[in-house]
Amino acid sequence: RMMGMAFINSYQDMKRAEAYAKLEYPGTYYLAYRDLPELIGEYAKQGRALDVGCGTGRSTRFLRDLGFPVIGVDIAESMLQKARQIDPVGDYRLTAEGDLGQFHDGMFELVSSIFTFDNIPTKEAMMRLSREMGRVLTSDGVILNLTSAPELYGRDWASFLTTPFPENRRPQSGDRVRVIVTDVDDSRPVEDVFWTREDYSEVFGEAGLEVVTVRSPLATGREPFEWTNEIKVAPWMIYVVRKPKVAPSSTEA
Repeated sequence: RMMGMAFINSYQDMKRAEAYAKLEYPGTYYLAYRDLPELIGEYAKQGRALDVGCGTGRSTRFLRDLGFPVIGVDIAESMLQKARQIDPVGDYRLTAEGDLGQFHDGMFELVSSIFTFDNIPTKEAMMRLSREMGRVLTSDGVILNLTSAPELYGRDWASFLTTPFPENRRPQSGDRVRVIVTDVDDSRPVEDVFWTREDYSEVFGEAGLEVVTVRSPLATGREPFEWTNEIKVAPWMIYVVRKPKVAPSSTEA
């Protein structure tokens, strides 16, 4: 176990930014993005979008292609530099960790967080960011939070190797776990933070948010990829989250 060690965000690194800038939707990543248009179409209203933890802009461009005027924010300047090179017309901004103070309350109909929570080292930091995401959300908007399923770290996948790392075998909440992404040129392990489904439920509840639905995308076997575990075990969790609906108050006639 790697508790007690300072968490180093693997993505605040120019070499890794160069490698991830070329990554689109191969293999296991395809399953992460496959269901997003359906979920967005069902639960989100068209309007402004904020992509929290945008990295090199893959998820931001994805939302823009779905018709959303979108702003991408990240804490890693190296990633944002690559995003701007790839997408000069995009709006990519540096933000401090857990701080969306540059945006006013109720500004966005959709707030997305794609793999961002895999790199947040404490539950308290997750709650702070969740509260901020809720603050900038409209009253009828939704948060789309895509994160790694706990099961991801105990198996190998079309796009990942996790079994070489003994700390992945029985992780507990907040433990560091490592992954090698096989779809990029950078073979250095990426360090994630392990969180359970119960942790996410607690975080959203403490942040004053409610979970509308959770999607666990499985492969069908008809995709053009050589799956390992993806047909029987979902590597991802997609949370659709919103502010609680306030019941209209009844008045006496």
